[in-house]
Amino acid sequence: IQEDKFLRLAEAIPAEKYTWRPSADVRSIAEVFLHVSAANFNLYKLVGTPPPDGVDIKGLEKSTTDKTKVIATLKNSFAHARKAITSMSDADLDKSLDWFGGKNTERGVLLFVTRHAAEHVGQSIAYARFMGVVPPWTEDAQKQPQEAPPKAKQ
Repeated sequence: IQEDKFLRLAEAIPAEKYTWRPSADVRSIAEVFLHVSAANFNLYKLVGTPPPDGVDIKGLEKSTTDKTKVIATLKNSFAHARKAITSMSDADLDKSLDWFGGKNTERGVLLFVTRHAAEHVGQSIAYARFMGVVPPWTEDAQKQPQEAPPKAKQ
C-alpha cells in the first residue's frame, strides 16, 4: 500500500515541483522520495539483502530532481524491498542483530522500515496538499458516488 501511495503521489506532483521544499533546511519533494528509496535499498542489508551494485546510497538523496528518474528509482527500490522480504524465512524473523547500539530482530527491522516509510508518506502528502496537489486516492474517493445514510427507524 505504501508503494502505491508513493508512486501515485509522485506521478501526481508536477515535475517543476520536484525541487520545492517548505523551507531551506528540509528535504525537497525529490529528496523525500529518494530518501525513501535509499532506505529501501540500504536497510534490507540488515536482513541479508545488500543494495544492488552501483547504487550510491549516500549520494542517492541528492542525485537527481528529474521526475522520471526519481519515480524509476522509487519503483526499483520497492522491487528491491519486495525481493528482500520474500527471500527471508519465517524462522529468521526472530534472529537478533545489532541495532543502533542495542539489539533488534529481523522482524523489528521490517517494522522500522514500514514505520519509516509511513512517516514519509505523510510528509509527502503534506507537501503535496500545500502545493495544491490532491492525493490521487482522495480524488478517487471523491469521484465515487456517496451512499445515502440508512434511514432511522421510527
